[in-house]
Amino acid sequence: MARPVTLFTGQWADLSLEEMCKTAKDMGYEGLEIATWGQVDVHKAVEDPAYVKNIRDTLDKYGLGCWALGAHLAGQCVGDLWDERLDGFAPSRLAGQPEKIREWAIEEMKTTARAAKALGASVVTGFMGSPIWKFWYSFPQTTEEMIEKGYKLIYDLWSPILDVFDECGVKFALEVHPTEIAFDYYSAQRLLEVFDYRPTLGFNFDPSHLVWQGVDPVVFLQDFVKYVYHVHVKDVYVYLNGRNGILGSHITFGDPRRGWNFVSPGHGDVDFDKIIRVLNAANYQGPLSVEWEDSGMDRIFGATEACEFVKKLNFSPSAVAFDDALKVD
Repeated sequence: MARPVTLFTGQWADLSLEEMCKTAKDMGYEGLEIATWGQVDVHKAVEDPAYVKNIRDTLDKYGLGCWALGAHLAGQCVGDLWDERLDGFAPSRLAGQPEKIREWAIEEMKTTARAAKALGASVVTGFMGSPIWKFWYSFPQTTEEMIEKGYKLIYDLWSPILDVFDECGVKFALEVHPTEIAFDYYSAQRLLEVFDYRPTLGFNFDPSHLVWQGVDPVVFLQDFVKYVYHVHVKDVYVYLNGRNGILGSHITFGDPRRGWNFVSPGHGDVDFDKIIRVLNAANYQGPLSVEWEDSGMDRIFGATEACEFVKKLNFSPSAVAFDDALKVD
């Protein structure tokens, strides 16, 4: 299949670009989805052609492509309500200053669109944040007007950003994810409606975040595949034993007491075979990008195994009907 198998570098931001490329190549990957807090400085990419050339030359040296940048941290700062955790996603000089963090994030996302264009990447994946995530459970009681106000704020904050994406010919793919304005089926549908199905805005499809919520990722993909601009291959297992639940009990990821945990692809409950069949039917030709998260497994072992797993499931649709030969000449 022509779809490239790539690795999202968000969990590998401790490595330099050279180290990341060598490691990914050794593990068998064909490209990188480069995190903007990791191996690329988006401002240098916009301002310095020599910097862009160096990135391209380094990717070429290892036979790797780059079809997408990941801008999850800055994107989260655009639409989120500030608390001290958000300080870690923005420059330290802005710590404790919500409005300045948001202003920085808006400009950072615009710069990221321009950097993607300079690097030849057609998609930026990421988050949008949410001013209404804390309302997911309606107590104290939440009104429809409060929800509408939250979506309106996201529209107002992100529309100028998406204008720059339009100018650059780059699409923004929101990862549907808890803490985002779109975190499940109906909140994702509502987001598209609020933006009047603006072509620039679509989804980074990550089935792992849907499975533990009880949402069928295959149904989600079937209904929204037209707006899926990028795909993450990430897995999760759900194990509810009567003591735990899906809300996590404030227990750290990876702890076996949790009701669910992210695991290396192929070790969880995601039905990737069905997902590939839906992508084939829609003629999705973009990357299958491994976002490797498994607290119980060595990352080199796990990401190497994950690459092999994705390559095995990356099958092409049939060019003929299976029963074409069942006839007498």
